[in-house]
Formats: sequence, C-alpha cells, structure tokens
Amino acid sequence: MKILILGIGNILFGDEGIGAHLANFLDEKYEFSSDEHTVDILDGGTLAQRLIPIITQYDAVLLIDCVNVADAKIGDVYSFDFNDVPDFITWNGSAHEVEMLQTLQMIEMLGDLPPTKIVGVIPFVIGENSTFSMTDEVLKAAVLMERVIIKYIEDFGVSASIKSDITLEEASKYTYIKGVL
Repeated sequence: MKILILGIGNILFGDEGIGAHLANFLDEKYEFSSDEHTVDILDGGTLAQRLIPIITQYDAVLLIDCVNVADAKIGDVYSFDFNDVPDFITWNGSAHEVEMLQTLQMIEMLGDLPPTKIVGVIPFVIGENSTFSMTDEVLKAAVLMERVIIKYIEDFGVSASIKSDITLEEASKYTYIKGVL
C-alpha cells in the first residue's frame, strides 16, 4: 500500500502554512519503514488541482491543513475522514482551503479518490499582511497533530522511528525551499 502524507497551506500567512510546515518537519524528523507499505511525505503548498495526478497514485492519503469551525479557538485540532466530515467543520477560511476541498471533490467524482483522512487545526487568520511566524497556539497544537499523524501511519503497521531531533520551528525555516516543485 502506498500512503501519502500531504501538507497543504500558504506559508506566507503564518498559521495557514501549518500543513506545509508539518509535512517538512515530519520528513526531517521521522523515518518510516514497512515490508508491505511505503510512506511518502509531500508539501503540496497551495497547488490544489495540480496535485490530482499525485493524489490518485496513492492507496491512502493523510491531509494536513487548516479547518474552520464556528466558535472554535485558535489551536483546536480536528481529525476526520473526508467521506465523513462533521457538519460543524467547514473549509471556507482561505482560498487554498476552498481549492483543496474542490480538488478532493473532483477526484471523488471521477472515482479516483483514495481513502483520505484530514488532520486540521484552527489558524489565526491574518488577512492581508504576510508573516512566516506561527502563533503559540498552533505551535502547541502541532504536537497533538504530530501524534495523530504518527498513530495513523503506525495503524497500518508502519514503523516510525526518529532520525532527527529537529523542532517544528527549525524545520519551518526551510519550508519555502522544500515544496513539491
């Protein structure tokens, strides 16, 4: 089985880059091994529809992104299956989220969407200004997100071993040079 960990987000808008930052962090920190499965990690940035040929090559996808939930607090973490999105979760916080939702829906309409799990966090939305720094709330939430992601991968029988003691803050300094293209 081919498993994809796909980080989505715009690193120019602080917390909204958490998916891309976490993908690169996981790639630097962990080594995944299995006799039966392969795990690939990809920073998909804001590419959305350009990711279709990549996503359809996999048997399972774990997507890391921001989500929008009414009355939620910055840093709240949610984990759910794409085919069973809870009613209280929306994906309308920023342009990349809407595009990614539409991308997954298009793949699903074509019958090519692998089982997709989403691990999302509520970001601080900064609006028009750009920043590379993430809020303390999202940095703390990333610890929980990391645990959820590793458990998901290990549930397939894949071993996750730590190869580096890098922090998310350290890894995020290089996200801009580690994207998909």
